[in-house]
Parts: sequence; structure tokens; C-alpha cells
Amino acid sequence: MKEERREVIYRHAKKWILEAGELIRKKINDPLIVETKSNPKDLVTAIDRETEYFLAKNIKSTFPDHFLFSEEGYGEDLETLDGVVWIVDPIDGTMNFVKQKRNFAISIGIFYNGIGEIGLVYDCMGGNLYTALRGKGAFKNSERLPDLAPNLTLEESILDFNHYLLCQNDVIDERVMQRLVEKIRGARSYCCAALALAYVAEGIVDGYLTKKLAPWDIAGGMIIANEVGAVTTKLDGNPVNMLMNGSTLTCHPAIQKEIIHDYLKKGKK
Repeated sequence: MKEERREVIYRHAKKWILEAGELIRKKINDPLIVETKSNPKDLVTAIDRETEYFLAKNIKSTFPDHFLFSEEGYGEDLETLDGVVWIVDPIDGTMNFVKQKRNFAISIGIFYNGIGEIGLVYDCMGGNLYTALRGKGAFKNSERLPDLAPNLTLEESILDFNHYLLCQNDVIDERVMQRLVEKIRGARSYCCAALALAYVAEGIVDGYLTKKLAPWDIAGGMIIANEVGAVTTKLDGNPVNMLMNGSTLTCHPAIQKEIIHDYLKKGKK
């Protein structure tokens, strides 16, 4: 993608994500109509749909040749990432949104012919906007995030993952995950993929392990984390398919091989 074109797309995306955040803040204390989707823990609200509609309307009216792949039904069914594809989650961390009114984010990842070019994650209640343009660095608001420090051991690491991985599950043997927790310095569960990935970029955590998430959950944050040197793969170390749901690992490169080979591959079901 030509630099001038990418800058234009980025400026629009930044403007729209900030405006979407303002719309959410104005309605955060309104009575919520909460529905469930795939299961009782998979929530959606009218604000999720309104936010996605706002973003979809702006994307399609400004860039009619672009494609939208998104959570709440305003995007297209895509079989490839050819062209410019916006992968959008209007509210990532809906459970946090409903119960806490914080710790959720708007996530936008923009891909060109399969390559992540622009990432944005907006913690609209915390007022923090994480952004990245491929090859141009990652930022928290106006402050550039440093590249990940070169040296890190697993014993020094803090990892974020869903607590269900420590219970009986269909992804990884929970006993192997328990051994991983014993090895690392600490574990966290922010229950918002977009923010967890932004925290990897910021160095707040050193890795994020997902359990069967959708592409829109990780697209924006993955681009940001990768820009400071983090690496993202499936649990077996193979490349991520950004058109399919899956379990992924994004982490500091110094600990990736040990996590995959000593824990994830051994515990994979």
C-alpha cells in the first residue's frame, strides 16, 4: 500500500474510532438491552450494533471499494483478504462493558492484500488510543511505544489468558496450563482481547494466549503488538488465518518457542 494512501485511511480511521468512543461514553449509563448470541456468556447490546453501524456507514461511504469484516452483521462474508479489508469489533469485552462499564475497547485492524497495515485500539473509558502503522512504530496516544526489550525469560514473564484454560477445556490440557502458571512470574485475565494485545505492546504483559476467538477480537491489537516486536501465531506456531476463528499466542519473541514447544504443543487436545 502506498504511504500517502495509507496515511489518508489512517486519519479517517482515527477520527471515526474517537467519534465512536464519544458515542459510547454518552450512552454508557443508559438502560441496556442485553442479548445473548452463541451462548449465555456471549453478550451483545444495542450499543455494539449502533457503534458498528456508525463505523460501517463511514467506511463504506468514504471508501466504497474497501471491504468490511465485522462482528455485528454490517460487514461482508469474505473468502480472501484481497484488497483493503477493515476488521472491526465495535465493543471488544462486552461482558466488561455490561458489568463494569470499563475495560473494553473498540478495535480496528486494516489489512491490504492480507498484510496488517493499520491497527487501532481505543480504550474509550480510559481515554487511551493505541495505534500503529506497519513499519512506522506503535503509539499510546501521542507517545511512541518502545520496541520490546531483547532479553526476557519465561520465569520473568507475565501472561494474560482466559481463566477457562486452567479448567477442563477442549483446547489445552489444563494440567499443562497449570504447570505454565507455576513457571511464569504471574498471570492476568483482562477479558478483553484488544486491550490485552495493546498491553503486550505497552509491556504491561509479555504475552496473550487466546481461546477460540474471532479475527475481529485480535486484528487491531495484533498489528500494534507486532509493530513493537511481538510475534503472533496459532498455538502450534503456524500462521494465523485472519478469516477464521482460532486460538492464538501473541508474545515476546524470546519466550515464544518455550511456550509453544514445552507447553502448548504438549497440552494441545
